Amino acid sequence: MQVAFTFRNVDSNENHREYAREKLERINKYFPDPIKAHIVFSSQRGYLFEADVQITLHNGLVVKGNEATEDMHSSIDLVMAKIERQLRRFKDRIRDHKPQQGPHRPFFHRVVSLDSEPAKVDPPVPAPAPSQQSAPRIIREEKFVAVPMTVEEAIMRMNLQHDQFLVFQNVLTHDINVVYRRNDDTYGLIETAHHDK
Repeated sequence: MQVAFTFRNVDSNENHREYAREKLERINKYFPDPIKAHIVFSSQRGYLFEADVQITLHNGLVVKGNEATEDMHSSIDLVMAKIERQLRRFKDRIRDHKPQQGPHRPFFHRVVSLDSEPAKVDPPVPAPAPSQQSAPRIIREEKFVAVPMTVEEAIMRMNLQHDQFLVFQNVLTHDINVVYRRNDDTYGLIETAHHDK
């Protein structure tokens, strides 16, 4: 398994690397094929230590998780336990997964502010003209791609990546859809096309 480590606001530590490598080896009992992982160790507010893990499986699926505690080894334990639960839950679907064919459709995610004061963002966005001060301002923009998949696959990917929502191209309708996590342990589906009843 290829493993890359990044240390942010914390000193590079071989002990943390080795501990994380040992935990990652448990993933091989589910997927013995070569996979790669990237782990980011960081410090928050000076006393919380975060382990942010991203694993790319043999078929291109990505599994993510992060945890922050007052001890880095505890953070590693918790995040790897979370990832292992998700892999157990979707093990059969992941093994049988084959990427859907079809065009990947680009879309933009924008963060908008309604405040009159400029938000502190990185990188900074030029301030609007005075006549536009009350209008919404885009303070960050990212480009993504809506990948073709079924609703079931979109829900699986959303769970594996621990996201609250996922934008995708529905392989049955070819429309852009959004799945999202609801508070009652169910999922919502937003379809962008108008269907005749």
